[in-house]
Amino acid sequence: MGLLRREEFQVDVILVIRQRLEDLGVEQRDLATAAQVTESYISQLLTRKKAPPAPSRTDIYDKMEKFLTLPSGQLSKLADLQRKEELKRRLGDPLTPLFKEVRELILRKCNPDNAKPIRAIFEKQPFGELEHLVTQKLLDVVKKVAKEELESEHWLRTVARLSDQSYEQMRVMVLEFLDTDIFNLSVEHCVAFLDPLIESWDIDPATFDMEIVLNRRLVTGPRKKFGFVEREPDELFDEEPGLKEFLRDTSLSGDATEEEIEFLKKLRFKRKRPTPLYYYRELQNFRDSLHFRTP
Repeated sequence: MGLLRREEFQVDVILVIRQRLEDLGVEQRDLATAAQVTESYISQLLTRKKAPPAPSRTDIYDKMEKFLTLPSGQLSKLADLQRKEELKRRLGDPLTPLFKEVRELILRKCNPDNAKPIRAIFEKQPFGELEHLVTQKLLDVVKKVAKEELESEHWLRTVARLSDQSYEQMRVMVLEFLDTDIFNLSVEHCVAFLDPLIESWDIDPATFDMEIVLNRRLVTGPRKKFGFVEREPDELFDEEPGLKEFLRDTSLSGDATEEEIEFLKKLRFKRKRPTPLYYYRELQNFRDSLHFRTP
């Protein structure tokens, strides 16, 4: 039993944070200030009323580690382990549909010319394939914007004013929003992000080609288009063995984002078979701003 408790302690990010606060003799409000979030959020995190956010979608662990003088990446690794264990426990739970208010907001943003038939499909098949697809794509687009702007104080303060929130409250909302999925998308998330960021959207039910128009005041490059394209068998590629090894080795790929992994997956080779180290170096090149021109 003692061994079990010790192992639980080692993979529990909350216990580690609590212990460091006690060791350093600092308060939760000090940690909240350092992480640029509200004291309420830290309190709910430490009392387990909120789950630790996904490391790949937040900067909060880096800020906490600096303040708590912990090794870089320690809290992120613990949080990742903890979330995976929680996911295993939840896999058998039934999924629930969206709130009615969430659906109404999404339909309100739909192109008026297609809103009526789209609404009919949504209501005939509650949270069916089309509603699932549209909601997921809208969430993906807005999440990408929120993640890119997380370090922009000006952007956060602008969105905060639109939602009548403080800067710290908005940072908390962004962190929670980046951690949500379509089955847990709340009305608050829609009001704070989907409503102000999405100007309109449209979809062709026959081809599933989708267009999303974003708010020009808050987003650069406001128009996004998505389509489903049929490809011939010779255009399909298996994942490179070296990439699989790279993704399994967390010392090489542990901090890679979804966008970066997608970039690496699209690399193609006719004869040579790249090693995991190649993908690591390619990832560093992709991150180096010296290799790219600013539009």
